[in-house]
Amino acid sequence: MSGKLYVVPTPIGNLEDITFRALRILKEVDLVLAEDTRTAGQLLRHFDIDKRILSHHQHNEHHALKEVIRLLKEGKTMALVSDAGTPAISDPGFLLVRECVKENIDFETLPGATAFVPALVNSGLPSDKFYFEGFLPQKKGRKTRLEFLTNIEDTIILYESPHRLLKLLEEVILHFGAEHYMSVSREISKKFEETLRGSATELLLHFTENPIKGEFVVCLSGVKKIHKKENKYEQDDDES
Repeated sequence: MSGKLYVVPTPIGNLEDITFRALRILKEVDLVLAEDTRTAGQLLRHFDIDKRILSHHQHNEHHALKEVIRLLKEGKTMALVSDAGTPAISDPGFLLVRECVKENIDFETLPGATAFVPALVNSGLPSDKFYFEGFLPQKKGRKTRLEFLTNIEDTIILYESPHRLLKLLEEVILHFGAEHYMSVSREISKKFEETLRGSATELLLHFTENPIKGEFVVCLSGVKKIHKKENKYEQDDDES
């Protein structure tokens, strides 16, 4: 009889964000697949969970896939976790889930923490429809993706690391315009969480003059959807 895979979100900041169900699953499974065994080990120790941990990250997931599937088919139960947030959302996990679908292996994804949802709500931008881009390519294909995004009419969500944030803001000015309205959220669910809103130029100036720390979620207003009117950003009724 095949085992079962559980895709388990873990806190992106505050450890209190983990669910009771996630803790129960982590206690009950045979082993944990982790993007970083040290990070997962710290999390498990914090909640007094003693469990075998196997490495499963973007550099070894292709190689490890066959062995993980073999263990699942032998009846093992596993929890897949990333360093923070929901696996497979800009983190390893997609390949394993796809293989479970292919091999008809039972799996279940638990609801839980992910950074872009609170950042989207905090942005104040329309959230009824949005486009999640995640991380842009670091080099090859980056310009092409940015050009593609200039045609998106719904709120656009990007992930960015601290050492590339200024570059991204400069690219937004280049491709979307200096006055393009956006928000930048950092340290979601942590002690120094903050969200800044304004034009691309205003945010570039702020982060040029202030330390850049933490992981960032950037929300861009959809093209032709938002414009400045009476010092407020409002939805434009004219889509032409």
